Amino acid sequence: MLPISPVNITKYISDQFSAHSDLVVVEEPLEIRLGYGDLEARQQKSISVTMRTPTHDFDLALGFLYSEGIIKSYNQILSIKYCVDAGKQATENIVRVELKPDVTLNLQSLQRNFYATSSCGVCGKASIEAIDNMVCELPQYETQPFQINPDVILQLPKTLSQHQKTFEYTGGLHAAALFDLEGKLLLLREDIGRHNALDKIIGNALTQDSLPLQNKILLMSSRASFELIQKAVMASIPIVATIGAPSSLAVQVANQFGITLIGFLRGEQFNVYTDGERIIV
Repeated sequence: MLPISPVNITKYISDQFSAHSDLVVVEEPLEIRLGYGDLEARQQKSISVTMRTPTHDFDLALGFLYSEGIIKSYNQILSIKYCVDAGKQATENIVRVELKPDVTLNLQSLQRNFYATSSCGVCGKASIEAIDNMVCELPQYETQPFQINPDVILQLPKTLSQHQKTFEYTGGLHAAALFDLEGKLLLLREDIGRHNALDKIIGNALTQDSLPLQNKILLMSSRASFELIQKAVMASIPIVATIGAPSSLAVQVANQFGITLIGFLRGEQFNVYTDGERIIV
């Protein structure tokens, strides 16, 4: 079932008001909790509350934990489930991720600045250093050089639009799509939040044991923000293309970590901001 909800609207066309029915995308809060410590004395900590579209919630939670450096692999997960707080909360709006007892949780690191807004006040240098520290704690893989044709990039938005079912009905949410180097669609996730859509992609890759995503292309239906490039770095995605514009810090982080960043991918053109050597004519 698609996450859409019917509403009644009044439409104004050509000096006339008329009553109509419409469809909007569902938006609800999701709280992510961690259970950790000895099995006989489990402790709990609330990690994040995000506004999301209720689909693929477990992937969203796991992708968030991985892209924020809280977990390093799926093997660290004991279980993941919904909880309803003794009936006080709406069903399926709280996800509890149980870590295995031998997983060490750095509570101080959980107090670090989750970059939730553009006005967080964290400077670019500190932001990049934080990502660098998280990347160093992940398993290191050898990367293989590759190049792709611009025609592959130009076809990505068309493929995306053909598969965005919820957007087709509502026009009100973002998409993250993962492609191979030939432009074949591998995975698509939609959400009211662009970062949530990408976390769902990364969480799915984590559970399928397909990380790192080294020879893949990520297409975002949004602009390129710092947080999106951070998540791409953590998942080792080498090419990130967006329909909108990048921010200055997104360009800086992409350049620092060797990501090919493409913006304004529309029609028959796009801009390459970093590492253009991967794209050949």
